[in-house]
Amino acid sequence: MNFNAFRILTSKSFASRLSLASALMITMTIGTARAQDKTYVMKITAPTQNASPDTYARNYAAAVEKESGGRIKAEVYPASQLGSIPRQIEGTQFGAIQCAVIPPEFFVGVDERFEVLAAPGLVSSVVQAQRMATDPKVQKLMLGLGADKGLRGVGLLLGEPNQIIAKTAIRHLDDIKGKKIRIFASDFQSTTFKRLGATPVAMSLGDVLPAIQQGAIDGATGGVEAFAGLHFYDTAKYITMTHHAAIFLVVEVSRKWYDTLPADLQEIVDRTAASVATAINPQLDELEKQAIKTWSNNGGELIDLPADEQTEMFKILASVGADVAKTKPNVQAAYELVTAAAQRAQ
Repeated sequence: MNFNAFRILTSKSFASRLSLASALMITMTIGTARAQDKTYVMKITAPTQNASPDTYARNYAAAVEKESGGRIKAEVYPASQLGSIPRQIEGTQFGAIQCAVIPPEFFVGVDERFEVLAAPGLVSSVVQAQRMATDPKVQKLMLGLGADKGLRGVGLLLGEPNQIIAKTAIRHLDDIKGKKIRIFASDFQSTTFKRLGATPVAMSLGDVLPAIQQGAIDGATGGVEAFAGLHFYDTAKYITMTHHAAIFLVVEVSRKWYDTLPADLQEIVDRTAASVATAINPQLDELEKQAIKTWSNNGGELIDLPADEQTEMFKILASVGADVAKTKPNVQAAYELVTAAAQRAQ
């Protein structure tokens, strides 16, 4: 082969490679453009109406849509519209629901360590609880749970203080004895009410009101926001402000859905969840005040235990956390971590 023939052949080969590279580049550019044009639906579920979980869900939805330029279309479903709390959790695990904002205790079927924040007396003020929710060690623990069960924790925040609603007024500590009280799915809550002389009944929020109406239970533990938002005052008018524990909220995203997102949208989902969890605190403080006002305006009564009985209650419950945790090695380590964080947050 002479030099000119070789040069022609080489030029043709180079042109062919250049054409192939150009085609690949065009294909990749089109693929990237299509990925950027694609809209991802994000269904966010919460068990409440006009309370902390659904308020966070709406704020998160707005932030995600804004930050993604509309590439994520968020839809909020409050008041257990997508099913009971166990169904909401399962839906999130399997990808039918993309995000759930629920108290962590309800995830004990996924990992029993989810319940540690339900320990009575863990925190003594709203400010302390809010600080603890931002503690890096607490966040690493709580948001990492369920990673092998289809979940990705992206946010942790305080919902509101835990109280007791009842159809018959609870004005004294002894009034709790003998009553059937709905609890969250947690051994910490179960032990709490057993020590107060009540019979605990684990139940999803959507089932509580009909259970009170039918007399299946005498009352329930929960927050004023949740009770006011769902109009519990039409059936049970008495809330005893025990403040025996805090109700935290964990924001869980479906791992199956998350893994389908481009990297930039994954970063937005993570970042906005954390930023909204911090920014929302003043709004939730005001929401609690409004819920208290709504309760009173609709004929409900808010009751404080006598000071000496409130002190006695916390003495009775003082060892619940340690006693429950020591029976479960995994839970004990997690409990020790959150109690240390609570002390740092004082």
